This record gives sequence, C-alpha cells and structure tokens, in this order.
Amino acid sequence: MPNPKQKAASASAVFLGPTLKQPKPSDAFFHILPIPFVGERFNKSAMASAPEAIIQASSTLDHWDGRSIPAKHGVYTHAAVDCKGTTEKVLAKITSEVSSIMKMEKFPIGLGGDGIVSYAMVKGLLDAGVENFGVIHIDAQADLREEDNGNLWSEACVMKRIVDEDVPLFQLGVRSISKEEVDARRVYGVKFYDADFLVSRNVTKVELPSEFPDTVFLSIDIDGFDPSVFPTPGAVPGGLGWVQVLMLIESIAQQANIIGFDLTEFNPLPGQPYYDNAAALLVYKIMGIVERTRL
Repeated sequence: MPNPKQKAASASAVFLGPTLKQPKPSDAFFHILPIPFVGERFNKSAMASAPEAIIQASSTLDHWDGRSIPAKHGVYTHAAVDCKGTTEKVLAKITSEVSSIMKMEKFPIGLGGDGIVSYAMVKGLLDAGVENFGVIHIDAQADLREEDNGNLWSEACVMKRIVDEDVPLFQLGVRSISKEEVDARRVYGVKFYDADFLVSRNVTKVELPSEFPDTVFLSIDIDGFDPSVFPTPGAVPGGLGWVQVLMLIESIAQQANIIGFDLTEFNPLPGQPYYDNAAALLVYKIMGIVERTRL
C-alpha cells in the first residue's frame, strides 16, 4: 500500500518532464526518489542540489534510449525527501519511503546526495521484507570503515553498515582502500573486482560468485567513474569508463534480478550542464537495462 505521507513531485520536478506526464504511483514501475542529503564530509559541496539538477536535465532526454523505451512502463517522481534533522532521522525517512515503494512492488531509484543514503535504501528493502538479496557497489572507495572520526554515519562507513545487516556485498572499481577495509572484506566475505584489474584489462563483463544472491540492489557512487567522466570531490584517478560501467551493469543484469538502484555523490558544477545531462542519461540508461532484462 502507498505510504500516506508520500507526496508527488511538483510538475516542474518530474523525471523526463515536461515531456512525460506524471502518472499515478500505481501505474508506474520506476519510482524516482530525490534525496538531497549531504553529511559532514561534503557539507561544502553542491551534492544537495544533485537530485534537482539530474531531474531538470532529464527533460532533454529522448524517451528512446537507443534500444527501447523504458518510460513506457511509467516513471513516477516523488517529492524530495525532507532532509532536515539528524542523519539518523533522515535515514529513517528514506527507509520508510523505500519500504513503501517496495511494498507496492515497484522499482526504487534513489538520487543522492551523500553516499550514506545507500544504507537507507537497503534498509528500506529489508523493512519491506525483501529476503536473500545482495548489493553490487560501484565506487572508488570501499566505504567499509567502522567509523570516520567518530561518525558511524559517514559515507565512508556506508558499506560497513550494510554488511552489518548481513547483506552480501560485491564491489567494482575500488581504488582507494585502507588496511581496515581490506580486513573487513575478509571478515565479511566481500567479493570484488578492483579498478586495477577492471581498468587495466578493459573488463566489460563480470561473473557473479555462484553463492551470491540472484536478486541484487545496485549502489552506484559517481566516484566509481574516472574523473575524466565525472569530476567529483571524491575523485580518484584510474576509474571506470562510461561504456565500461554500462556494460558491467548489463552483464550483472543478465545474471541477477536488479530490484532497485541509487546514484550518489554527483556534484553539479556551475555553468557546466554537460555533467547534469550525463548523470540523467546514466539513470535512464540503467532503467533501460532493467527494462530489457526484467519486463
């Protein structure tokens, strides 16, 4: 059942709008959830404006993505999550929204914002009763620290919070990792293909471990891309390419059922709308991959 507290976005803040009429929530498969939250690490960045920038840029997209029309299955844009209050309270709001979307048997797409919102996306799946699923994490950093200068809810700890929930984790593209995080990978059985392997060999297909769940949530930190694709505050050289990321996701979609995804840590740059357009296109391209493998 829909969450009675959920609100639709205004007519000017609809993904693919004004070229796409906002449907009823029940008539849309894809549910866009804007999450303009930024924690302590990036409080001087423009990440809080990322969801709005992506949604505004999406109005320039053609509904035909080159292979199909994902929009034909309905795209509903929620009002932005109210990010006032403590981090824990904001995460609880996100969790409630995502849980409600899942209970409607729809597909949640979170637009952050700080990477910590990925924890709330995953917690929303758990609260909705989704069982036996794993997380595929694309990022430059492993984000497996126990705490970050005493902060348990830093984006540097988001994947640690997720494995603490006993959710299996598979990481792609990491190229900045501490000894603590290497140890955490071993303790929690985290599977991975780091950037030094993927980039040097231009790997475009990966095989998920046989024991990994065949239902997955995609957590995509924009830092997973090389800075030449998306310059961000957390950029690390030697990252994944545009086509490479999409092909990796497509290979995952052919092996597992993707039930939702998020895009975090995009940082809009004043006077450079190209990056906003690219982020919007990335979201729509992934929607297309999901459509062609699920619907």
